[in-house]
Amino acid sequence: MTQEPPIPEDDAEAADRRTLPVVQLIPNLVTLLGLCAGLTSMRYAMAEAYTTAAVLIVLAALVDGMDGLLARKLNAASHFGAELDSLSDFVCFGVAPGVFVYSFTLNQWPGLGWPLVLVYVLCACLRLARFNVNRNAPPPPGRAHFVGVPAPAGAMLCLLPIYLTLAGWIDMRDWPGVSGVYVAIVGLLMISRLPTPSPKAWRVPRNRAVFVMVAVAIYAGALATRPFVVLVLSDLAYLAVLAWGSWRERARLA
Repeated sequence: MTQEPPIPEDDAEAADRRTLPVVQLIPNLVTLLGLCAGLTSMRYAMAEAYTTAAVLIVLAALVDGMDGLLARKLNAASHFGAELDSLSDFVCFGVAPGVFVYSFTLNQWPGLGWPLVLVYVLCACLRLARFNVNRNAPPPPGRAHFVGVPAPAGAMLCLLPIYLTLAGWIDMRDWPGVSGVYVAIVGLLMISRLPTPSPKAWRVPRNRAVFVMVAVAIYAGALATRPFVVLVLSDLAYLAVLAWGSWRERARLA
């Protein structure tokens, strides 16, 4: 029986360059799924299916937290994936929330509603551009934190007027001016220099990890049964944390 001649090393290396392990594509595929959710949310917002549109943006935010983690765990990080993730974030957490809020309430205030939406969207774009430029810069000194409100958190805050209405607490469609000014303020928070919490700084004592898991399970169950009430409370809690962080920063600089 004749043996196959060995493949030259140069040919093997060329074959490796022509192929790509499927596992390397998983983070980018997850990013594209999140982008599809953000784009589809705009379609449902324009069709006035507001509950579905809101759920899709929340889904895009959850997916956004997964692609980077998968890229690190699978050793599949790449410059292409980083740029794709940034473009997806701009659509999902900049354009989609702006279109959603305008379609929901600010179209009743056409004179100033759209310019205020533009403030939010442009601030989201500027924040992501700043993040891209500083991606390889050393982290800020002190405990790990973000500078300004991250884009996914900004999108969740931007949708607070919609959450309040869908939760049945107050119909913000009767207050387009308040909603518009609030959305613009959220945009400015995204490009601010305010230190904001980062999950990288969170630490859990080992003997309390089980309580954290139970708390997450309770939160997930409440989110599934009363989603918009939970989202309103989550936004209010995050705003309280931002206010406390702003007060601490001013006290430190005083």
